[in-house]
Amino acid sequence: MQHAVELGETGFGRTAPNPCVGAVITRNGAVMAEGYHTACGAPHAEVEAIAQARAAGVDLSECTLWVTLEPCNHHGRTPPCTKAIIEAGIRSVGIGTLDPNPHVGGGGTAFLRDQGVEVEVGILEPACRDLIADFLLWQQEKRPGVLLKLAATLDGKIATRSGHSAWVSGPEAREEVHGLRGRVDGVLVGGGTLRADNPRLTCRSERALNKQPLALVVTSRLPEAQDDLHLLRHRPQETIFWTTDDQSRTPQADALRALGCRIWDLPLTASGMLDLRAGLTHFFDQGLGHTILCEGGGRLALALAEQGLADRLRLYLAPKILGDATAINLFSGRDELDMGQALPWRFTRSRQVGADMCLELRPQTQQGAARNGAPESIPAPRSR
Repeated sequence: MQHAVELGETGFGRTAPNPCVGAVITRNGAVMAEGYHTACGAPHAEVEAIAQARAAGVDLSECTLWVTLEPCNHHGRTPPCTKAIIEAGIRSVGIGTLDPNPHVGGGGTAFLRDQGVEVEVGILEPACRDLIADFLLWQQEKRPGVLLKLAATLDGKIATRSGHSAWVSGPEAREEVHGLRGRVDGVLVGGGTLRADNPRLTCRSERALNKQPLALVVTSRLPEAQDDLHLLRHRPQETIFWTTDDQSRTPQADALRALGCRIWDLPLTASGMLDLRAGLTHFFDQGLGHTILCEGGGRLALALAEQGLADRLRLYLAPKILGDATAINLFSGRDELDMGQALPWRFTRSRQVGADMCLELRPQTQQGAARNGAPESIPAPRSR
């Protein structure tokens, strides 16, 4: 099942509005075939694995199918996977987690059992629930999932005290991040990153898909239209600024609109911060996409975490030490606290990427489901 989970992750950024799903077929403990859901409208993971097994001449009646999500038992864009399983002659199925849809959850399992198939449910369920966490956000919170990417030294610094950050991580990690940009619908940064780094926020990788992600900039201080910024000079129609109501009414905002930029004014939270949830919800409501990659600095990272909007964290940890207490931290902006007020996370994966370690985490309060306390309704930002 762990291999099925890893296969399912391969579909990240490509399956929306469907969830990521992986499947593996084994015989006597050996992997005979595998598959994952590659795109919305494409065959489901189970069907991909069955097709691969048939092409290899495998006798499926002797095999077990392992799938991260309960096989569907209804007609959608594709036929029901339960039918494909029965027709293939598979007699044993291991399922990671049931379908979260209360109207169909358990239906596929019940059908397979009625047909005499041995079914086990709940195998590596936490990991399989994580695999569909973004899908649950789309369904329950009506917003895109947010992947927070950070790169830091061993002492937790993302840049020197002057803001110099080229480069914290190695070339392999940077290439991997470009691959991520090619799979998401938007790349989010703060105004500080815009001014300090003048980023392109594009995917410059051979793995890029046909379109570039939108550039999203959160700032309480809009740039001047004449500023020599790459986003303004080369990508104005793909750039959206999230700012305050006052800033959205300024001559600066009008000049940016004249370039082709979009200006969204966000409401403020009770603490006076821009309500990032409102921006995400509006992004989703406008049909702009399902997944956003945040590459901002420590303050934006903390704002997302505190507002319960950092759904995943990918941290590239470089084998370097700055040793400067005034250098820029991974997360910043909170006042003096005790450890009981720390924001809790849980590790989901670790691996080496070139010379760096990649640590993947999710909030402890999230287990493949929308977090408690998500507002039922959010004032929509206005696109002026």
